Amino acid sequence: MSSHQSPFTHPNDSSYGSLQTPDDSEQAVVSEEDQEPGPENADTDSTFGGSLLGCDTDTLASYITDYKYENGRQYHSYRDGEYWGPNDEHANELQDLAHHMYLMTLEGRLHHAPIVNPHNILDVGTGTGIWAIEMADAYPSAYVVGTDLSPTQPLFVPPNCAFEIEDCNMEWTYPKNHFDLIHIRELFGCVVDWDDFFQQAFTHTKPGGYVEILEHAVTPVSDDDTVDANHFFTKWGETVIGLGEKFGKSFTIWEESKARMEQAGFVDVVEKRYKWPMNGWPSPQHRTHGDDGGKSWKRLRELGVWNQLRLYDGVEGFMIRLLTTVGGWSYEAAQLFLAEMRINLKDFNTHAYLGVTVVYGRKPGLSRTASTETSSTETGSTKTDSSGFTVHPMPKSNFPGSYRGMT
Repeated sequence: MSSHQSPFTHPNDSSYGSLQTPDDSEQAVVSEEDQEPGPENADTDSTFGGSLLGCDTDTLASYITDYKYENGRQYHSYRDGEYWGPNDEHANELQDLAHHMYLMTLEGRLHHAPIVNPHNILDVGTGTGIWAIEMADAYPSAYVVGTDLSPTQPLFVPPNCAFEIEDCNMEWTYPKNHFDLIHIRELFGCVVDWDDFFQQAFTHTKPGGYVEILEHAVTPVSDDDTVDANHFFTKWGETVIGLGEKFGKSFTIWEESKARMEQAGFVDVVEKRYKWPMNGWPSPQHRTHGDDGGKSWKRLRELGVWNQLRLYDGVEGFMIRLLTTVGGWSYEAAQLFLAEMRINLKDFNTHAYLGVTVVYGRKPGLSRTASTETSSTETGSTKTDSSGFTVHPMPKSNFPGSYRGMT
């Protein structure tokens, strides 16, 4: 169990600010004038809420949930301004939709890194916590910690799952050589220094443990020249990348992860590439040309349908703060830009997609992996390698097969 404790206590916690009141038969009748000031009276003074510790926690909890509002959207208050995206209900729904798309991309798997019997797992930038919760269910013997700037995760989670308020750009306070897996997903535009980030991840990963990062591009491209230098999608990508540079946090990590992880010291670094169409344009006549995970046009079309919905409903949340706060655009100009994006998302004659990468690497040291290359013998639903070590199959999401998309 992680020694790093969350500073956030939810105000609905039954232990929060509670007072123990003696039975009436044991209470002495004392007037207010006869009471002497002292710790015992201070503890029951309503000014302190029953406990100085409870009061401090209450203040911190109130601060963390005292959300900021810009252009009608809700944003985190802790480390205000460090993240470009809102944390309101609509944004959270779109994060869960993205989780669905990543499951479809990975064929229902929660990760590609070949971990075995993990004990400690960290999910950096956990968002709604959906991945961390499913990992806790998939690995009941592991302790899964999810970190984020906002406490938007559910209250009822598996007993081996916890969430903490944390800024990944600050110094990590977890034990060194601790995590069997550190998972990162969609932190583009969130990290100040990716080399420092991966170095911290390396330091806190157990020898033989893995770091896995999933990111996608922000510039739509095509394989058939339907997106050229003059297309709006090109302008969109240039705008996002330019705003990221001005913000001081890159949006191009999707194509840099492998090299940066190797530079940090990880070995056996593997990169897998996929493609997310911008809408449902894939068909037997029109499909992507390689680097798409070998997916059928039907699966690519379904990914495109979900991606279109995610972007059409989400472009305001993705961009409004960057455009108005970082770029200095007026609200009206920003909305016109977003409207143009929505128009282009409906164009099925443009065969555009976003590149997606899944990169994982191992910290040097003793390691047993669950790869199919391991010499093993079957023992029911599990395998045993040549040294007698139990190898479990790669976990998949608990969602039904139909949820994972077409084959």
